[in-house]
Amino acid sequence: MRKVWLLTLGAFTLGLDAYVMAGLLPVLADDIGTRVSLAGQLVTVFTLAYAISAPLVAGLLAGVRPRVLILAALAVFTLGNGVTALAPSLGALLAARVVAGAGAGVYSALSTAAAAALVPEARRGRALALVMGGMSAGTVLGVPIGVLLAEHTGWRATMWLVTGLGAVALGGLAALLPPVPAEPAVPVRARLAAVADRAVAPVVAVSFLAAVASLGLYTYLAPVLAAAGGVGEVAPYLWAWGVGGVLGSVLAGPLVDRTGRAGRLVGVVLAVIVVAQALLPSLASVALPGAVAALVAWGAAGWALQVPQQHRLLALRADRGTVALALNNSALYLGSAVGSALGGLALAVGAAPYALPWAAAGVAAAGLALHLATGRRSRVAARVGTLGSYEHS
Repeated sequence: MRKVWLLTLGAFTLGLDAYVMAGLLPVLADDIGTRVSLAGQLVTVFTLAYAISAPLVAGLLAGVRPRVLILAALAVFTLGNGVTALAPSLGALLAARVVAGAGAGVYSALSTAAAAALVPEARRGRALALVMGGMSAGTVLGVPIGVLLAEHTGWRATMWLVTGLGAVALGGLAALLPPVPAEPAVPVRARLAAVADRAVAPVVAVSFLAAVASLGLYTYLAPVLAAAGGVGEVAPYLWAWGVGGVLGSVLAGPLVDRTGRAGRLVGVVLAVIVVAQALLPSLASVALPGAVAALVAWGAAGWALQVPQQHRLLALRADRGTVALALNNSALYLGSAVGSALGGLALAVGAAPYALPWAAAGVAAAGLALHLATGRRSRVAARVGTLGSYEHS
């Protein structure tokens, strides 16, 4: 498992870089002389580059040695952040964020596949949980530190911090990461078929809906709590959500390994997200400690979800696991972008902020319904196949 920790450091840096930019937008916009709304496109291009690069590059280069690709992706990510720290204008910043996002997307997909390949199958869940835990820890621990650093020394110092962490992870992996088993090359037709794969597509769709509900709502947590409970200082509640995320992502792996019921765990955590989000406005209006409990539960379930989801994808399509994981990572980032856009649109047309958690809970409930329906069809198909085999025997 020590080899997986190196991959986790890279994931920590990705988690920091993916979420810290939103907290830097006001000071960054003021520094380069643009509007916050335009500076916000830095988040958009990073997200889109992340989502597109993961399945495209990971699929195209599936036959290349994974160790080489992991190092190259992390180098591109680190370079993109270094250029971000130096960029003098909005145009240069946009280009730099595209580079960083592309490297992040490829590294994310390959690092999860490598973590699973570097350990025995019985410990696969723990390995995946470590990488996901690194991503969530980057959000929980890194983002507040990055924003604090920006407030005292400027946003460029925060980007140099991200660059430095990426360089440390790159050096450690270059020196210590062993060869990673390579998957066979995936033809273009097979890569495209993975999008419509009847086994993979429903799992990825559930991840997308969960991201719309969870990561999309997180963007507007401050106005939600202000409207529902009169909360002025939102930082402690962000920490509560993030601490829950670290706990959930770390504990999910051992649960998957111990029970072997990844599908059932997905159903449980989706149900927790639905309940926690639906209750959040009421709890915030009555007792803020109740809101903290809901945030911890929501954060834990939201981050725990991807460990069994990735486990299921690797089990369903062991022959092209990297492509399936890349599609899943793309769904997460696209879901986050869609959720944020829909939340912003709802507020723009006059929706009450405290109503957003109810809408998010509805989206999560749709994901739960899809998951249950897919599982039921799979069980029916398995029984029909067994009966057919029996009749022909």
